Parts: sequence; C-alpha cells; structure tokens
Amino acid sequence: MRSAKMLARALGVEGVVVEDVRFEGDEEFVLRVRPRASSSRRCSQCMERCPGYDAGHGTRRWRTRDLGLMRAYVEAEAPRVECATHGVGVAHVPWARPGSGFTRSFEETVAWLVVRTDKTTVSGLLGIAWRTVGSIIERVSDEMKKLRDPFAGVTRIGIDEVSYRKGHQYLTVVIDHDTGRLLWADKGHDEKTLKRFFRALGKAGCAAIKLVSADAASWIGKVVREQCPNAALCIDPFHVVQWATNAVDEVRRKLWNKIRRAGEASKASAMKGTRWALVKNPEDLTRKQRKKLKEIESDNQPLYRAYLLKEQLREIFRTKGYQAVFMIDEWLAWASRSKLAPFVKLARSIRNHRVGIDSALVHGLSNGRVEAANAKLRLLTRLAFGFHSHTPLIALAMLRLGGLCPPLPRLA
Repeated sequence: MRSAKMLARALGVEGVVVEDVRFEGDEEFVLRVRPRASSSRRCSQCMERCPGYDAGHGTRRWRTRDLGLMRAYVEAEAPRVECATHGVGVAHVPWARPGSGFTRSFEETVAWLVVRTDKTTVSGLLGIAWRTVGSIIERVSDEMKKLRDPFAGVTRIGIDEVSYRKGHQYLTVVIDHDTGRLLWADKGHDEKTLKRFFRALGKAGCAAIKLVSADAASWIGKVVREQCPNAALCIDPFHVVQWATNAVDEVRRKLWNKIRRAGEASKASAMKGTRWALVKNPEDLTRKQRKKLKEIESDNQPLYRAYLLKEQLREIFRTKGYQAVFMIDEWLAWASRSKLAPFVKLARSIRNHRVGIDSALVHGLSNGRVEAANAKLRLLTRLAFGFHSHTPLIALAMLRLGGLCPPLPRLA
C-alpha cells in the first residue's frame, strides 16, 4: 500500500486514500481513490461541510499526468451534497477543480506549458484538443486570481484597447506601470467596459490610484474622472506626436493636390516619395530621404514648416518636466500662426487636452508599457486562434502577462 501512495503522489494526487491500482489494456492506468474523511462531503464552491444529497452519476474519472507512455486516470465516486449557500452540487475532491475532468497537477502542467510554447506542442505532447486547453487555462487563471490580489499596491495604471479579432473586436487592457504586469482585460472598448474594471478594483483601490496614462479617448477620460478622484490623467505623448505626424501628411497631400491641379507636373512629381522623409524620425532617415528633405527645405517652405512643427513637438516630449510645459505654450503660438490649417486644428486639440498633456510631461508617464503589452497580446491572439471566445484569450494573457502562471507541479 505504501508503494500505491507513492505512485499517487508521483501522479500529482495527494490527500487521498488509495483503494486500488490497476491496468486497463496496454495503454491505460487507473488509480482508484477516495477523499480522506476531513475533506469529504464538502461543497466544491465554499468548502463548507454539507449533508449528502445523492450518489450523483456514480463513478467518475479524471485524467492525470501520464505514467510513462500510458495514460493515467484517477477514479472515484462523485456523490452530490446540498449546500445551504450554493444548493445541490458535486462534492469537493482535493485532486481536481470544480467542473473539471482533469486533476489539478495536469491542469497546472498545461498552464505552465501554454505560457512557454506553441499550441501544436501542447496539444501533441498532452494529447488534448486546443479548445480543451482553453477551458483548462480559464479554470487555472480564475483560481490564481482568487489566491492573489492582482490589484494590491497599484497606484499607477495605463489603459488602452487592442484588436483581437476581425470585425472591430476589441479588448480593453489595464497595465500596472510599476511592475509592467497585466492587471485586467475584458471584451469591449467603451465606458461600460472600463467601469467593470473600476468595480473590480473597488472604492479603496480607486482612491489609491494616483496616475492614469491613456490616449485622448473621451470615454476613458470621463470614466477616470468619475471613478478615480485622486488620479491625474496623463495623455500619452506618443499619440500627441502621432497627431502631428498625421497633420504633416495632411499638409503634404493638400499641397500635392494643389500643385497637380495647377498643372505643375514637374513639382508634383518631385513631391512623390516625400512622405517617409517627412514622417520618420531624423535619426532613422536614409541617405536618399535626407536628400529629399533638403530639397523640401529649399523648394517648399510650407511643407518644411510643417515638418519643423512636428519635430519641435517631438523634442518637447523628449524634454519633459516643467520646462517642456513652458515650451508647449510657445509651440502652440507658433502652430496657431503657421497658416497651416491642419496644425491650427492640432493646436486647438492640444489646448482641449492641455491638462492631461501637462500631467504627462510633469510626471514623465506614457503608454509605452501598455503598448509593449499590447504587442505581446497581439502575438497571443495568434496562439489563441481556435478558442471559442475571448475568455480563454484573456485567461492566457493573465497567465503569461499578469504573472498568474502556477509553477510546474513537482514532488515536495
């Protein structure tokens, strides 16, 4: 019997009484067990001891880690109990999570592998379908979130949305700036979605938030102001510089159309291929693009002025601090009198978001970490192809990016 207990431990099944060990054919190994008295007749949801209800569906099996080249199963009775809180349900078993057909050690092995390798390897190695993997990581992720408060000590967060499927399907994601961990994600990108995060965070958690970085989306700003009274909203500098880049491109297109309509074919032809010379960072320009920029400087003053406005704004965000706040005032005056309609419009937009932009400059906070997490999340969407919904994708993201992945099961 001692060898049977050691075998049970090796298969990741502990806290049980081993009743029988047998082989079924050449490919299956079955471990017959029952829970110890201390863990029997308990509700699988709240772990309270409950009166028995009936025998349920009789004997059940749970797949556990393979025994060499043989598939191994845990077999036990699965009676139902009647909980005063949760009603009638299958009694708790110490080796498996509620509703699962796999042991805890098997599911934790799946979670550990799926964080570190591709789906073909996981499915092939363990002999389970990819959709089954999705259900497993949902259960593991949900349990790990209950064991550890992901919001503990969070004071600086970043909010963004990321597309995860064709047809404008988005996830709203929240990142902890101090650790870089994914704190929360859910389907949608609107006020209702973001309010679900702040409800999960709780009143005390909302009050503890000091800084929030985001783009200039009105729905984010509105919810942050409502839910986080002590937080300063920081508009992501990258998005503001992107506005300026788009303004340069708009100036370029308008000038090109104007020259083309005027019949100046040679000038219109010369403007072809100038886009990347204007929108790229100066340090990234090729020799050909630098030459093109020199030509713009000498031949097209309005377009070169737009380029200088964009570069000056980028330099302001590099400077940061209160000096950058003063520099913004001078930039706004220059843009407003530039006689370039896209930049006049941009100056108005910056004034409308001035408080958030100043906060970003003073606190030096951007959505850089959020964008990095989004890039990893986009890679996960490829891995998650075949999952039946967004829920397993979020569970996978929380395991890999949220630090919830359990360790690989080992004997103590």
